[in-house]
Amino acid sequence: MVSPKRNQSKGFFATMTSGLSMFGNAMHRSVNGLLGYEGVEVINPEGGKEDAEEEAQRGRWKQEERDSYWKMMHKYIGSDVTSMVTLPVLIFEPMTMLQKMAELMEYSYLLDRADECEDPYVRLVYATSWAISVYYAYQRTWKPFNPILGETYEMTNHGGITFISEQVSHHPPMGAGHAENEHFTYDVTSKLKTKFLGNSLDVYPVGRTRVSLKRDGVVLDLVPPPTKVNNLIFGRTWVDSPGEMIMTNLTTGDKAVLYFQPCGWFGAGRYEVDGYVYNAAEEPKILMTGKWNESISYQPCDLEGEPLPGTELKEVWHIADVPEKDKFQYTLFAHKINSFDTAPRKLLASDSRLRPDRYALERGDLSKAGAEKSSLEERQRAEKRNREAKEHNFTPRWFDLTDEVTPTPWGDLELYQYNGKYTHHRAAVDNSDSVNEVDVKSTEFNPWQYGNLSAK
Repeated sequence: MVSPKRNQSKGFFATMTSGLSMFGNAMHRSVNGLLGYEGVEVINPEGGKEDAEEEAQRGRWKQEERDSYWKMMHKYIGSDVTSMVTLPVLIFEPMTMLQKMAELMEYSYLLDRADECEDPYVRLVYATSWAISVYYAYQRTWKPFNPILGETYEMTNHGGITFISEQVSHHPPMGAGHAENEHFTYDVTSKLKTKFLGNSLDVYPVGRTRVSLKRDGVVLDLVPPPTKVNNLIFGRTWVDSPGEMIMTNLTTGDKAVLYFQPCGWFGAGRYEVDGYVYNAAEEPKILMTGKWNESISYQPCDLEGEPLPGTELKEVWHIADVPEKDKFQYTLFAHKINSFDTAPRKLLASDSRLRPDRYALERGDLSKAGAEKSSLEERQRAEKRNREAKEHNFTPRWFDLTDEVTPTPWGDLELYQYNGKYTHHRAAVDNSDSVNEVDVKSTEFNPWQYGNLSAK
């Protein structure tokens, strides 16, 4: 197999920037001498190692807030902090993890084209470009809210898709999602694993993502790269996802392997993605190149990974227009996800849009958002005590826990499976003439309505 990482010294990839040595040696700079804090490393993605001390003074935190937060957090260095730390709403965006799962649907037309495509290798180009396209949204530096157990998110009115996600576990935090239109079905079990490193956070996607293309019954499996959030406390926060993304056609054995370049000195290599589509014999058939924040192109190649004579690069995906100077770095689609324009009739009361803390933050009321967030978390703890006292187990409504445990590069994963009940629920609501149209915005957020859980 021709590797994009090993093939950078000749031919097509001669101009590719190898950020590995720069990322490891130059980008991290201890600023202990200036700040007096042990273990603090600051990275300026636009500069070199001499810029670290100046960069450390930048960022969203006020001096007193930064000092207080560091004193609280430094004891967790080396730990998975996915759900063990209560964080201030100052660093949050008005969106939940369940909504963030839906952001992968922005460029769903690429999966439609993959389903329609006759060429099995170009089909992987479309599907892999779809998986890459969400990384522009993933570079946002604001943290989404952790969903309440039983919380859901529904989306319609986009690409003919019906989307449902549900928080299926609280410890560990896990969500499951399902999307479908006439061309594909999408199923994901999502579980994040983190490692707090002081001023940065490694995020490992311990999940499984499957896409089934309906025309030929092709099943695709996605393994994304890990993500690193830099300058959490000191400096301007920024996100990078260095490593490999692998999209495998489980039906044929073909696969796409894309390498996300790490950011080097003065931004060298940042955003760059390069790789190949291989056949089942691991022979390269198509090369892919581009930037995950701009566009992706492809070109047929020979067995050495070089472009075939008489062919040229063809763009397959380009980022849509984005708002300028948006407070939360939202795309237009992110705003659409948060709006009720994408909500179906008779929206479930457990929907993320209805969370009072999310809504208060969206309106800019940080004080109310913090109070509402604390109230929800306390209600969740009280509900858990009540449920355990009655020896009841939480049962998700739209997804079932299976007996299957699948390995991932970052640990084993218990799998949840879409049970089809939401499809029947939505059809019944949409076909009913007796559904009273109400102001959905006035609906009280209630994620505790399922299974053995009481509303209060």
